[in-house]
Amino acid sequence: MIRNVVDKRALEAAVVDAQRAVAEFDGACQWLAAARQGPMEPLAAEVWVFDGALAQVLLVKHRWRGWVPPGGKVEAGETPREGASRELFEEAGIQPELLPEPAAVAVRSYHPDYPVTLGLSYATVVDVATPFVAEDGQPVAWMRLDEGWESYFPDDSFRIRQHAAWIAGRVSHH
Repeated sequence: MIRNVVDKRALEAAVVDAQRAVAEFDGACQWLAAARQGPMEPLAAEVWVFDGALAQVLLVKHRWRGWVPPGGKVEAGETPREGASRELFEEAGIQPELLPEPAAVAVRSYHPDYPVTLGLSYATVVDVATPFVAEDGQPVAWMRLDEGWESYFPDDSFRIRQHAAWIAGRVSHH
């Protein structure tokens, strides 16, 4: 088996979700179109979990990335959306329904020694009283959107805040 080959179903789902994403960063759709021509690094997926008031986001304390949304590598045989849901369950012990529109698509490296890959972010809203079950060594906590947090990805707080505002705008118009 060849390593680092993203399967066709995952790649097709990633292309659709990348095009449907509310926000695109780093020229991600153009990057994906070019990257599809050769062997790709595994895709990444994460979930932005908001409380009902859209004032907090649930983050996981990664051992060296700091506070980041629950997420990780999309495994063989799953779409990015399925991978995001699985990672959320593994890291926080919850399985809420993800919002239909992907929140964002970006191109980034998840480790200084790794090449860049496509990362898809999905969103969900859960009750703030929802009990979480953290993975060993990776605490889970609510972080206020109006305060910053230590992260390997400093743009995340702004991007996540922007998406909370987008959701709030959609909810208030219904």
